[in-house]
Amino acid sequence: MKTMPLLINLGKAFTLIAWLMMAYNLVAPFEGNVAIVLNILLGITCMMHCFQVAIFHMLFKTLLPLTKQDYLQVFIFGIFSLLTYRQQAMAQAI
Repeated sequence: MKTMPLLINLGKAFTLIAWLMMAYNLVAPFEGNVAIVLNILLGITCMMHCFQVAIFHMLFKTLLPLTKQDYLQVFIFGIFSLLTYRQQAMAQAI
C-alpha cells in the first residue's frame, strides 16, 4: 500500500511537466506539427480537467471542506488529485 502515494506523486510530476510543455508552446511555439498537436492537447486537457473539477465538486462537497486551492489542484493534476481526496474521504469515513 506504500506504493500508491509514490505513484500519485509521480503522476502529478508528469502532469505538471505536460502542463509546462503546453504552456511553453503557447509562449514560444515549437516548430512544425508539434506546436499544433500541443495546442490541441492543451484544449483537450483543459476540457477534461474542467470535467474532473465538476466531478470533484459533486462527489466531495459533502464529504470534505473544500477550498479554492483544492479545486485548483484538481484542475492542474486531474485524476491524481482526485485519488488523493478519495483517500482523505475514506480515512474520514472510518
